[in-house]
Amino acid sequence: MSSMRVTTTLDTSGKCCPMPMVETNKAIKALAVGDVLEIVATDVGTLKDIPSWCERTGQTLLASSEEDKVLRFYVRKDR
Repeated sequence: MSSMRVTTTLDTSGKCCPMPMVETNKAIKALAVGDVLEIVATDVGTLKDIPSWCERTGQTLLASSEEDKVLRFYVRKDR
């Protein structure tokens, strides 16, 4: 992730659906176009929810990773 500049990190660890998505939606609205939001989550539902949400809202999922049951998503605001 060294080539991407994260603007804001949103930690939703320990929160269950729908809260990670509610908070992600709120956080992306506060960013400028081109900013990158790092989302940290432990809810396995986000593995499907984040990519689907990006597709629906016109954002770009730049990368995702999983380490020790912690999920990280990097989303660029495009709209």
